[in-house]
Amino acid sequence: MERSLIYYFKNLFSNIYRAEDLDHVVFRMGVLSVLRSLKCNGQTIGLMITASHNQEADNGVKVVDPLGEMLEPAWEELATDLANVADDQLDAVVGQIADSQHIDLSKTGSVFIGRDTRPSSDSLAKAALAGIAAMSGVVKDYGIVTTPMLHYYVTCQNTHEAYGKPTADSYIKKICSAFLKLRGQTHEKGNYKPEIEFDGANGVGSVIVKDFAQAIGDALKINVHNDRVNEVGVLNKECGAEFVKTQQKPPKGVEPAANARCVSVDGDADRVVYYYLDQNNKFHLLDGDRIATLVAGHIMEIVKKTGLEVKIGLVQTAYANGSSTTYISEKLNVPVACVSTGVKNLHRKAVEFDIGIYFEANGHGTVVFSDNVKDQLDRQLTNPSSSKSQLAAMKELALLINVINETVGDALSDMLLVETVLHARGWDVHEWLNTYQDLPNRLLKVVVKDRNVIETTDANRKCTSPAGVQDAIDEVVNKFKNGRSFIRASGTEDVVRVYAEADTQENADQLANLVKKIVEDMAGGINQ
Repeated sequence: MERSLIYYFKNLFSNIYRAEDLDHVVFRMGVLSVLRSLKCNGQTIGLMITASHNQEADNGVKVVDPLGEMLEPAWEELATDLANVADDQLDAVVGQIADSQHIDLSKTGSVFIGRDTRPSSDSLAKAALAGIAAMSGVVKDYGIVTTPMLHYYVTCQNTHEAYGKPTADSYIKKICSAFLKLRGQTHEKGNYKPEIEFDGANGVGSVIVKDFAQAIGDALKINVHNDRVNEVGVLNKECGAEFVKTQQKPPKGVEPAANARCVSVDGDADRVVYYYLDQNNKFHLLDGDRIATLVAGHIMEIVKKTGLEVKIGLVQTAYANGSSTTYISEKLNVPVACVSTGVKNLHRKAVEFDIGIYFEANGHGTVVFSDNVKDQLDRQLTNPSSSKSQLAAMKELALLINVINETVGDALSDMLLVETVLHARGWDVHEWLNTYQDLPNRLLKVVVKDRNVIETTDANRKCTSPAGVQDAIDEVVNKFKNGRSFIRASGTEDVVRVYAEADTQENADQLANLVKKIVEDMAGGINQ
């Protein structure tokens, strides 16, 4: 079985993806990072040791390209080859990669490395460092950092510090100072109260958020929970963004008061979701779809005031709730693009817009701004013909850009972005939730003999193989009001995921189970 090249997650049926089995793979990713740096003319590549939202026993590695983006697709294939080659063939494969990519091995590559708080991350980082050393690469080890921080550092280094300095102080100061300027002197506004309950998933985010809290002071009171980073066995356990999103309930360690605004991030702090309990103790989730619509509406309003000519777009996956898509396209009048699941797909589509907004429903996302937008801002901010209202809006947009970590989804940066918009609107969680009504939905999974029999197109929304499956899905979908359903094979295990929406929860559940039965009958389902 081939090992996944970006994450190495524990498989349900074997232990080959557990952290203790990864040293030699991570060593090879150290080798790969130097090769990639040399291919990019010596630019710095990032190597992050983390398994993100997964359980503590898992681990893996993320490779960061020069401008903070994820590894180029062609190099994902090279990474897979390098991860799976026999030890006695490793040198030969490195030579083949160098030849095929026209890499001069006599030159020196540069790598930044970071790791999360997992017990296994330290030893795996040493394996990566050994791989980098074997290729005579120059390395800077940042130790324990969030994944978004490493993306930020890599981007700063490769833009010759135009994006900022590759240090924790620069990262925190850039985001927090812009946040404070946007906040102004009035911390309460309308129904907005400057206080949140923060669930750090017992990971690195719970450490760094305290630096944020110190930097912003009473502009936003952050009550930190689940910050036991030195305790074994608690990372992402019954807490964190993934738990809250999938379990639809508050995490262990957080007992919020009614209507308190709550935030959960994941173990490496690249995902964020909001939620609250109402006065009847009913749970309400404000996930990535909600964040995307909140941010898109605010940015659209600011851009209109600036008078700048820019193209704004919001990118979603098929998992985005249908009501959010309707609200964005019809109410906010923001164009919506749909791409296949995966942050790399969202990011690559987002950069096609002047301002590209993307969030997966799981809370992973950001906003990217083109050079065209930034150049227009630079010119018009010094243009004497710009009106006072235009100048004010342009200054607001410029500050908003600095609150956002454009390089990758950043839970802490996104959190301050959300707080900025809520404050500007004077909204509490109720007003945010009431912008539109989610369609009831259900996500199920089907264990199958071979997930590779499932093939899809149209951003995972249509199944092309096995033959007849999509026709069967269409037939049952047509029986439900507001019905929508699609299937997608897992990337890491022999499982097919079924997503369904309908006008009521009962109908969404029924539709999901009917589609699940189709997969079981027509795609090699295994009865559990």
